[in-house]
Amino acid sequence: MTRAYNFSAGPATLPESVLQQAQAEMLEWHGAGASIVELSHRGPEFLQVAQEAEADLRRLMSIPDDYAVLFLQGGATGQQALIPLNIATPGQKADYVLTGHWGKTAIKQAKPYVDVNIAASSEAGGYRDIPARETWQLSDDAAYVHVTANETIHGVEFRDIPDVGDVPLVADFSSSIVSEPLDVSRFGVIYAGAQKNLGPVGVSVVIIRRDLLERAGQPRADIFTYASHVAKESMLNTPPTWNWYLAGLVFKWMLAQGGVDAFAELNRRKSGLLYDVIDNSGGFYRNEVDPAARSRMNVPFFLKDESLDKPFLAEAREAGLISLKGHRALGGMRASIYNAMPEAGVEALASFMRDFQQRKG
Repeated sequence: MTRAYNFSAGPATLPESVLQQAQAEMLEWHGAGASIVELSHRGPEFLQVAQEAEADLRRLMSIPDDYAVLFLQGGATGQQALIPLNIATPGQKADYVLTGHWGKTAIKQAKPYVDVNIAASSEAGGYRDIPARETWQLSDDAAYVHVTANETIHGVEFRDIPDVGDVPLVADFSSSIVSEPLDVSRFGVIYAGAQKNLGPVGVSVVIIRRDLLERAGQPRADIFTYASHVAKESMLNTPPTWNWYLAGLVFKWMLAQGGVDAFAELNRRKSGLLYDVIDNSGGFYRNEVDPAARSRMNVPFFLKDESLDKPFLAEAREAGLISLKGHRALGGMRASIYNAMPEAGVEALASFMRDFQQRKG
């Protein structure tokens, strides 16, 4: 079997060594007589997995003690609805900075519960940049300010943490979490679906400042209450144990590779390789994002002639480079180069792109 270089935006490529370890442990976990996915989430075996995963994530991200860490079912879209339910009163204002497709999704999920104020938006320009902080029209009494740290589809990324004063900053970090050092203390809530940088689809991570758990929020079932999940250590109900276990393996792999500092440098090099090919192609390839806001995780690009799209994808697949088709909302191509994408994979794509241009240009 030959594994291709998988540039999927999510579910995304996982570290090969993690998959091999999971394969080796699938039938029996550490002498327990059963797979970890078959064992009780309240048993000592899985409790060990859960505790180690949280400890490793805290170490990776330098998460302060006054923040709780949750591993919950589902993905980021569910959290986009739970955040206003938990930390805003009914109809209270919440500020949203709109920089792409997933920011728009976050607004849609929040609108039934809060008075959404779009404090800034790059929609009119096609989501190609980040609105300058001085242009944001923030509310005086907002429950929180929400940003999407990295727009997976449009390839736009915040390169600085915006200053929003004393209002809690809430951020969707689904596609850029653990890709570089982050000052967690600047945020009220950080949330992320796991299926890009943290592990497999089906589990999400929520990092929430503990004082926000004391907010009454809005009428809701207990299962939708962050404080209840914190009190039960993310086991208020049966969690997605296999997904949590795999995420824990990814955390250990990251630590062994040198942690977020090492991945920050790796991600700088990988994204630089692709942007260099695009920028020096004489227009054969183009990326339309403001260079100051270009994502290090998701690199969308277009060919000079749409008729070349299908040959590009077909030949890329033959070369062992898969999942390069852009999202239907944008078209073109997209290379997602999360932590688990090796530098050799990006080098192979860059080489293919140069060769394709030479033959088709």
